[in-house]
Amino acid sequence: MMGSRIGAGAVGGLIAGVVFGMMMTMMHAPTPQGGSVRVMTMIAMIVGSSSVAVGWLYHLVNSAVIGGLFGLLMGARLVQGRNVLVLGVIYGLVWWVVGGLILMPLLLGMPPFTPLLLPPMRMLAAGSMMGHAIFGLILGLAFARLESRAVSHRATA
Repeated sequence: MMGSRIGAGAVGGLIAGVVFGMMMTMMHAPTPQGGSVRVMTMIAMIVGSSSVAVGWLYHLVNSAVIGGLFGLLMGARLVQGRNVLVLGVIYGLVWWVVGGLILMPLLLGMPPFTPLLLPPMRMLAAGSMMGHAIFGLILGLAFARLESRAVSHRATA
């Protein structure tokens, strides 16, 4: 059923989001004044907050939605093994471009691709790219495991 795939994707997104969130909690972004700000604080700024907890909440909601969309896009295909991992990494990298390079800068009042255009932010962009790839890898793995369990359960019911 499609709903279970979306649910498996959302749960997979939350699992991947926790791992990526831990990475982002340790990352700092340079500020124009020469200082730095925690990436999770920067994420909270999208919704007008400076709270790391709000950044986490916003990040996890996005992770669940992005994961659910992955489940929806997977459709009736139950992809296993390397294929789902490759698709997960590609999906994560697409979200790096859409979310990390376009939407996040726009929502923070910066031009798209700012992390690539400003030399002090390029290390952050590289870390974000790796984080999104890892997010996608974990999402693909979690989705495949959760969905294969659901298929097995439906087959025995």
